[in-house]
Amino acid sequence: MQLNGSEIVIECLKEQGVDTVFGYPGGAILNVYDELYKHRDEIRHILTSHEQGAAHAADGYARATGKVGVCLATSGPGATNLVTGIATAYMDSIPIVAITCNVGVSLLGKDSFQEIDITGITMPITKYSFIVKDVTRLADTIRKAFRIARTGRPGPVLIDIPKDVTAAVTEYERQELGKYVPEHPHIGEREIADAIAMMEAAERPFVFVGGGAVLSGASRELREFVDKLDAPVTDSLMGKGAFPGTDPRYTGMLGMHGTKASNYGVSECDLLVVLGARFSDRVTGNTETFAKNAKILQIDIDPAEINKNIIVSAEIIGDLKEVLHILNRNLKPQDHHEWIEKVESYKEKYPLKYHHDVLTGPFIVEEIYRQTDGDALVVTEVGQHQMWAAQYYKYTQPRTLLTSGGLGTMGYGLGAAMGAKTGCPEKTVVNIAGDGCFRMNMNEIATAVRHNIPVIEVVVNNHVLGMVRQWQDLFYDERYSATVLRDAVDFAKLAEAMGAVGIHVETQEEFKKAFEDALKWNRPIVIDCQIGSDDKVWPMVAPGADIREAFDEDDMKK
Repeated sequence: MQLNGSEIVIECLKEQGVDTVFGYPGGAILNVYDELYKHRDEIRHILTSHEQGAAHAADGYARATGKVGVCLATSGPGATNLVTGIATAYMDSIPIVAITCNVGVSLLGKDSFQEIDITGITMPITKYSFIVKDVTRLADTIRKAFRIARTGRPGPVLIDIPKDVTAAVTEYERQELGKYVPEHPHIGEREIADAIAMMEAAERPFVFVGGGAVLSGASRELREFVDKLDAPVTDSLMGKGAFPGTDPRYTGMLGMHGTKASNYGVSECDLLVVLGARFSDRVTGNTETFAKNAKILQIDIDPAEINKNIIVSAEIIGDLKEVLHILNRNLKPQDHHEWIEKVESYKEKYPLKYHHDVLTGPFIVEEIYRQTDGDALVVTEVGQHQMWAAQYYKYTQPRTLLTSGGLGTMGYGLGAAMGAKTGCPEKTVVNIAGDGCFRMNMNEIATAVRHNIPVIEVVVNNHVLGMVRQWQDLFYDERYSATVLRDAVDFAKLAEAMGAVGIHVETQEEFKKAFEDALKWNRPIVIDCQIGSDDKVWPMVAPGADIREAFDEDDMKK
């Protein structure tokens, strides 16, 4: 059948099973939006307050559902406003397809009104960036973009379409998507045999779980593997939920704000099994001393991650779910009860703790966990509140903590929360924010109200840029340069002005009541929680230090 480019865009989205897109219209993309209007009963469009919110919403939708998220923007500033969201998805390997439209083909390269080379700009932060100048190639390009986004190590893909291409007509033939079959690299038998030998020879093994375990859907295989290896388990920020945080073998997060039990255990183990993690500097600290007593076995789908930050003893390249399935079939049950008891003694000696007599970030997170029975989708911004959410909420399922790990994007959370709630409407979705982060994206409260997306926004408000101030306190002799936010802004009133419910709380009891009410009301809600400006995230490892040098408030007093 003969269709124009805009019709092809919508038909291809329907082919891919897309039911929701997030975006903001403009002149260059008007043809696509006109076609989208005709299919509004098939594809829901969420009009965000800013294009960056659309990119983060597509990201949150993808993280929560496991599907490919889709965002739309017009040319020029519309396209460039997607860049931070695309980079956020790229750093955390999240599959999104960003569709932008540009000026007509004849106007490209002439500094035309709202022209920008968005494919060039996004090339370093996408798996692939396309510009489609020929309508006959449009359908295949869209299909290829979705395939690239979800195949192998997932990630974002951008498609830029000149406006005249969205109006041009060509022959279109629908293709059925069919069941998606992942494309996996061949898993070598010798690598499997070497890995089994390393595990059977180990006396003090430790398992380190990264975001790849979540993306591959390997939770069941991971639990079986841990049972067979009989080893303690730690995780990265991105790996949370792949292994249950309530399991006795779980020791807490690893690294700069990891537990002492995890940091000491990894430093003393003789085999570190790394599952879908990329050895971020926030995890390793000093790379020269990281796990220096251990052989390191790294399992990852991306060969570029092998020996990139840490030199490993052995590796297996492949999809983690498939690799663990093979390992579980070949590994005999091991017994390391003495080692596990030693690590358990670290957990008992060095528990996470905070001041229980006032309203604090850790109390807020624990109360959210208690009232949601650990069954919420928790989204965060970036900073102290993010670390508290990682430390004090026990994640037992994958895709239940949505946070910007690699890029550390302030302003990520509210858009991502809307995307998550849109994709999983039956789940309670809570975005835990700092006041600095909330200032960056609070305009999306209006989006949540407009589209009736009942997210709960909990602002941990210390009136400072908390994590930056913590560093200034510890490493810059308390020179608080540009980190104090004490002004007359009232977040609860701002929420009410945008049509949401706004609640101001200062005590533990007030927060308990406010969150209890928020769970009952099916509306967007902002709870502004007043906490101390000098509260800190403990433990902490100084940047570049050995992770064994983790210190907490008690150590500071000594």
